[in-house]
Amino acid sequence: MGFLKFLAITSVFSVIGGIANPSFAGLKQNSQLTVEIQGLKNRQGQVCLSLFASSRGFPSNSSSAVQSQCVAIATMPLTVTFKNLQPGNYAVAVLHDTNSDNKANRNGLGIPLEGFGFSENPVIRTGPPRFNDAAVLVAGSTTNIQIQLNYLLGG
Repeated sequence: MGFLKFLAITSVFSVIGGIANPSFAGLKQNSQLTVEIQGLKNRQGQVCLSLFASSRGFPSNSSSAVQSQCVAIATMPLTVTFKNLQPGNYAVAVLHDTNSDNKANRNGLGIPLEGFGFSENPVIRTGPPRFNDAAVLVAGSTTNIQIQLNYLLGG
């Protein structure tokens, strides 16, 4: 009788676990990630965001991103949403492209001339953060995050 009870309990937990964890159940969910960008210095140019699902290309190779978009700065703070995402870990790189040239401008020493930021707002020292330092878990229907922009040379 003890074995049958154990079998019944483990079966129930397997079913519950499958419902609670869609990756095990084979369910596909459409999640979205809403990003509020704070600290914009002005409304010049555009804000470009790249969403990465792995460290490949993060943060500067937007061709490796699962989604990218550039938007005009209509409001401050600016809110941008990435839609139709599978649940998982993602990292966002943001650029305040003040001259709308679709690239991160730098001075002769390689220091960014425009504002930038990353999900999880990691401390920026001598280079960009690693994917794991900027990764955020997207789960459920909507995940909301805030990214604070950094202007190293005044913006």
